[in-house]
Amino acid sequence: MTAHKILLLGANGQLGYQLGNVLKKLGHVQALTRAEADFANPAMLRAALLKFAETEVPTVVVNAAAYTAVDKAETESELAHAVNSESSAVLAELAHRWGAMLVHYSTDYVFDGSGVQPWRESDDAHPLSVYGASKLRGEAAIAQRCPKHLILRTSWVVGPHGGNFLKTMLRLAAERETLRVVADQIGAPTSTTLLADVTVALIAAMEKAEASDARWGVYHVAAGGETSWHAYAQHVIAGAAARGAVLKADAASVFPIATVEYPLPAPRPLNSRMDTQKIQRTFHVKLPTWQVGVDAILDHLFEKKTS
Repeated sequence: MTAHKILLLGANGQLGYQLGNVLKKLGHVQALTRAEADFANPAMLRAALLKFAETEVPTVVVNAAAYTAVDKAETESELAHAVNSESSAVLAELAHRWGAMLVHYSTDYVFDGSGVQPWRESDDAHPLSVYGASKLRGEAAIAQRCPKHLILRTSWVVGPHGGNFLKTMLRLAAERETLRVVADQIGAPTSTTLLADVTVALIAAMEKAEASDARWGVYHVAAGGETSWHAYAQHVIAGAAARGAVLKADAASVFPIATVEYPLPAPRPLNSRMDTQKIQRTFHVKLPTWQVGVDAILDHLFEKKTS
């Protein structure tokens, strides 16, 4: 296997942190944080990346940088599009110039969440929110500018590093005796470990692929199975209690509510199920159930209490 020169963007985020740990298997990793490569300013990003490439031209670019404040995006549309659309275009243009492959992450929010069938890569995208629209525009910009691209759409990302739903539920369960959690949005919590491992497998599989290879493109990557935010919260709280966490709320005191009872600035898709047959068929990757990833995170968070 070739020893790659890997440029990792968004290294301080929850996914970027995990990617930094595992991409080392493939070669030398140079990780740039927001301070070093600011996606909020596409012109400055271009200058920073060109300066970086003066000393080492990457063979692989992995972009975990994104504007992910879904609700704030409704009033910060310009910033969301600068980060998720315009800067993605800059990155794709430079990756193509360098002859590098580009791995980029997108979201189930590009879909409107209608129906109950898992979303396929070929389905029409109709985002409900500014965030979803900015991510979809970013996908298009990458596809137009860098033939050697892998866009991995995922859902409900969770990891031990950074903020996420799992940690929010643990905090609230420690503070309150009852919780009310949405029960009519369905998806699969997908761990950063799973996403990082899949990324490594795909880079290895595509390292010698020409730009004309039909395997480049968009893939859905999510853990197996499905759940609601409500059942997910119950699983997290029960699992944390079993690992020694001291909580005021237990799983039975997490009550289901409908999305309409918890209004937010940005609409959420009700159906975030992702059809992952394409990536499984093409690259023979294994996607364990969502419980496997969530339980591993709980083990990590509470290992000191159980040891």
